[in-house]
Amino acid sequence: MTTINYDVLVIGGGHAGCEAAHASARLGARTAMITLDVSKIGSMSCNPAIGGLAKGQLVKEVDALGGIMGQITDQSTIQFRRLNSSKGPAVRSSRAQCDKLKYAKNMQILLSKVPNLTIIEGEVLGLMIDGSRVVGVKIPGGQITATSVVITSGTFLKAIMHRGFEQEEGGRLGDKSSKTLSDDLLLLGLKLRRLKTGTPPRLHKDSIDWSVTIPQPGDDLLIPFSFYHRPSPYPFLPQVNCFLTYTNEKTHAVIEKNIGLSAMYSGAITGIGPRYCPSIEDKITRFKDKTQHQLFLEPEGLDVDEIYVNGISTSLPKEIQEEFVHTIPGLEKAKFIRYAYAVEYDSVDARQLKRTLECKDVPGLFFAGQVNGTSGYEEAAGQGIVAGINAAHKALEKPEFSLTRLDGYIGVMIDDLILKGSDEPYRMFTSRAEYRLLQREDNADLRLSPKAIDIGLLDEFSKARFFWKQEAIEKLRSEMSTTFFYPTEETNRSFESVGISALKDRVSAAALLRRPEVNFVTLKSLGYTTLLEDADVFEQIDIQIKYEGYIQRDMDLLQGVRNAEHLIIPGELDYAAIPGISNEIRGKLKEVRPENLGQASRVQGVTPAAVATLMIFIKSKYKKANAPVSRQIL
Repeated sequence: MTTINYDVLVIGGGHAGCEAAHASARLGARTAMITLDVSKIGSMSCNPAIGGLAKGQLVKEVDALGGIMGQITDQSTIQFRRLNSSKGPAVRSSRAQCDKLKYAKNMQILLSKVPNLTIIEGEVLGLMIDGSRVVGVKIPGGQITATSVVITSGTFLKAIMHRGFEQEEGGRLGDKSSKTLSDDLLLLGLKLRRLKTGTPPRLHKDSIDWSVTIPQPGDDLLIPFSFYHRPSPYPFLPQVNCFLTYTNEKTHAVIEKNIGLSAMYSGAITGIGPRYCPSIEDKITRFKDKTQHQLFLEPEGLDVDEIYVNGISTSLPKEIQEEFVHTIPGLEKAKFIRYAYAVEYDSVDARQLKRTLECKDVPGLFFAGQVNGTSGYEEAAGQGIVAGINAAHKALEKPEFSLTRLDGYIGVMIDDLILKGSDEPYRMFTSRAEYRLLQREDNADLRLSPKAIDIGLLDEFSKARFFWKQEAIEKLRSEMSTTFFYPTEETNRSFESVGISALKDRVSAAALLRRPEVNFVTLKSLGYTTLLEDADVFEQIDIQIKYEGYIQRDMDLLQGVRNAEHLIIPGELDYAAIPGISNEIRGKLKEVRPENLGQASRVQGVTPAAVATLMIFIKSKYKKANAPVSRQIL
């Protein structure tokens, strides 16, 4: 029997696995990624897009931490749009349509060049356990030992694909299901849940009547996802349109007539699907008053014939799919390259994990991605980088790394998962982030790159760019506060020519920028000059100045929350010994086992009075243990 030894083993080559393996190897841990098919590493198995509302923030945060999803997206983008661009900066989110083949290929090329990383094509037959901790995995003809094991199995645990009454094992079309790993997790005492996701049909581009669809062009100004590694020229690839069409009453009639044949509605699927990304059957059933639903026809690549029909995920039989699709304008003669299907799979109850994404009861075992009950490439990547960092740190005997909801969207997501779990596939929204004005996508580098620098994950080029940008912002803000416009006749004529009222007193460039109608282009037209020409720096200063009062208010509030949340809850705390709280609350705290007082306050059903009682008990009983904690910032 062959034995191979590594510090960290990552199971799975999806978006969580790619980030976990890259982060672990970059931190110096001897890392292996094992996957059934190396050609599927980085595969975009569903929507060929990265980003979107709140998801753009996740990608930017991954990049700020030294991750790779952002730079691979920039190399593969065929259409870019910034969503909510007309709204405030707190809710703006970038989205890129990608060439799915180039995305996967670029990811594979990047990972193949990472020192300390070995990619293994093979099947994991089961986990190796020594006492209560994981020590590796069994593979055909041998075993791989590791100090840390990261499971990023996506939708593949005991996965079944459904179309009507037709069932096929597999987590993705053409790929095998992982049958034994779920059983090993159950033997370890982990709780599993059954979830469901789905995908729409892919149609041949030459069979679509584009003349009756509505073109949806991208933005003229493309903003890279990566702060540090941007392809040149940019955009790197030619840009294309997406197209819009709609379902109609004929479409809905076909679906309603055959609703009993849907795997979701026939009872064949027991798993819970994503509420915020419903199947077309759900849309027709839940929104009976709507006579149409919009569909986006999205190219899957520059040299790919497949069109992804965003909006009609379904588990209806093939012949019914053809019937209702052919009622849609532009798709009357559409030819199917791939039929839609639903996937049902096992996921882990994430309440069993620490904020490092390590299992509380099985040391060395980490989970990241859809296996934790999430939905989306971006959510997977955010978890992957945190799990990869901590898996490496455990193997190298370094301190734990964590992000809380006070740090950004990744922290919000992990906090939600480990405290509340997910009865349905979890999707990130801007509304989940309490401090979204501070946690914008445009300042993710300023917020999180210092953390990546501290642990050694950001490369030298990125560090230099970060420090330059930080210094440039400070210098330009200082310069603008001491540069003045005076109420001369010539100045007032210039102001009136761009729609700004004449000056009565001198005004600084910074004060002028605070006006909603003024930006750096306006200032330039009024004669303001600076040696610096950097769009990222200009955007930061524009937002910082225009929203200064709101930002300061949120920063003061955030600091207050940080001061209240710092108290660590010892892992060995006996909740039964705490007087003055109900048995129901004791049970909830014992099940979740929050790591600090802030987490305890967000456990469902735990009252403010119980949190106060818990705080007093910990401070009195664990005074010495918590002495240094008062200086911790979460």
